[in-house]
Amino acid sequence: MSALKPAGFYRQSGVIPLHEGRIVLVTARKSKRWIIPKGVIEKHMSPEDSAAKEAYEEAGVIGSVRKKELGRFSYVKWGGICTVRVYPFYVEKLLDEWEEMHERKRKVVSVGEAIDMVDHDELAGIILAFFAGLKKRK
Repeated sequence: MSALKPAGFYRQSGVIPLHEGRIVLVTARKSKRWIIPKGVIEKHMSPEDSAAKEAYEEAGVIGSVRKKELGRFSYVKWGGICTVRVYPFYVEKLLDEWEEMHERKRKVVSVGEAIDMVDHDELAGIILAFFAGLKKRK
C-alpha cells in the first residue's frame, strides 16, 4: 500500500469540458481508464481555476470554467479517498499539441458515450445531470 499523502492531495477539482455539445475525456496515466481532467487543487488557486489548469495540461483545451460546482465524486488513491469537485468548462479551442499528449489519450464524445466510458457511477450521474440542465435552458 502506498504512503498517505498530505490532506491537501485528497481535495481535488475537475471539469466537464464541453465542446460543440460533446464532452472531452482523457485517459488516466496508469490505468488508461477514461476520466475527466482533474487534479489536486493548487494552494494559490480556486478549485475551479485549478481544474481549468488541469484541463489545459491533461486535455489540451482552452476555454472558460464556470464557478458553479456541478457535484462531487470520490475515488481511492494514495491509500486514501480523494474527493473531486466538478465544474463546467466551455471549450473555445482544442490544441493540436499539449503538455500531457504523450501520456494520455483525448477523445471528444457524445454525452451517452461519455456516460458509458467513465468508470465512476457518481461522475456519470454528474455528467447526466449537467446535460439535462443544459437541455432545460434551451
